[in-house]
Amino acid sequence: MPLLSALLVLIALVALATGLGLLWRRADGRAKSTASTHEVVAPQDVAHDGGFGERATLLQFSTEYCARCPATRRLLGDLAKRTDGVEHVDVDLTDAPGLARRFQVLQTPTTLLLDGHGVVRARISGAPRPAELERSLKRILNGEDHVAA
Repeated sequence: MPLLSALLVLIALVALATGLGLLWRRADGRAKSTASTHEVVAPQDVAHDGGFGERATLLQFSTEYCARCPATRRLLGDLAKRTDGVEHVDVDLTDAPGLARRFQVLQTPTTLLLDGHGVVRARISGAPRPAELERSLKRILNGEDHVAA
């Protein structure tokens, strides 16, 4: 292969990888509305002995070796503590791969925002962005139909 052709192929590959990385980064940690699915989650569905929040639940899926899960756990736990009627539930998928398949968890952390009835209102893949997380939770607590775009 001539040097110029190889250089052009290399530049094209770098541009493609950069574009894909920027798209992934843009979507990572953002709340995506799941209002159309109307999926309902109960505590027993995720092997949680306690109850869910009266007004909302922040359901976090983690794994034992997830680097971003501890920070997400602190963020969600703090938000739940300072918001009446909201609970944070952390489910470790290390020993429960069936839950990962059922809830289509492709990366950890993944957070589902549930309303007071257990209906999944939003999904966040990756570490949540704090401001967006709080806006989405506020919309759930205010009973708005759409949590995020």
